[in-house]
Amino acid sequence: MAIYEKPVRVLLRDMIAELAPEKEKHFTKADAIKWFAEHYPLIKEGTIAAHLIRFSTNAPSRLHYSAKQDEDLLYQIDSEHFRLYDAANDRPPIHEKSDVAASTDLPGTVEDNEILASPSEFAYEKDLQSFLAKNLSIIEPGLRLYQEEGITGIEYPAGGRFIDILAVDAKNRLVIIELKVSKGYDRVIGQILRYMAWIEQHLAEPGQTVRGIIAARDISEDLRLACSYLPNVTLYEYELSVAMRKVEIQTLGRQ
Repeated sequence: MAIYEKPVRVLLRDMIAELAPEKEKHFTKADAIKWFAEHYPLIKEGTIAAHLIRFSTNAPSRLHYSAKQDEDLLYQIDSEHFRLYDAANDRPPIHEKSDVAASTDLPGTVEDNEILASPSEFAYEKDLQSFLAKNLSIIEPGLRLYQEEGITGIEYPAGGRFIDILAVDAKNRLVIIELKVSKGYDRVIGQILRYMAWIEQHLAEPGQTVRGIIAARDISEDLRLACSYLPNVTLYEYELSVAMRKVEIQTLGRQ
């Protein structure tokens, strides 16, 4: 539900018209946040950042926000700078996964997929991300994907980086889920704590708790030890299971 009479996707158009009235103009994420703070202070910083991605034609993460053609308004210069999309000179907007593969001038905001050697693991971290986002209840009952005004918690922007999955649990706590498709080491602790702090400062409601989940195929002993001092971070290991079902066919008799 929109906080104001207009949803954020409409308010963003008003902001663009004011901050970048001409193609030569560009603005920063900080400019956008300041504009909303002055005009619509109840809109959260995380929501603003996500909508900037949604409207950026060359941002791969816009795929998770179901961006429409009439939202092809911005071009992301880098993680902090934006300008108007120039259809005559810029590459076609990203609307399908194939559009991402065809692009060569994307800003460095999305980490490369981690290709795995073992056939027992997911081939790509994105496959694990996509599966869990649709089946969060297998982690714990009541866990659901974060959603707000058309923005989902898949690759949620947080301080110039992207959270694998942002969810909400049965007690309305915000949950950062960090995925490691192979082995999880203790270095992931700094990453998830950074995300948790950012979400608490820029998205969480007053008094709303933020916690973290690290999911990997194999949790290392050093990560187990590190998390023994972090009661608000939970560890999970995932397993794959494959079942085979014979397909019955009707054989045709030979003449």
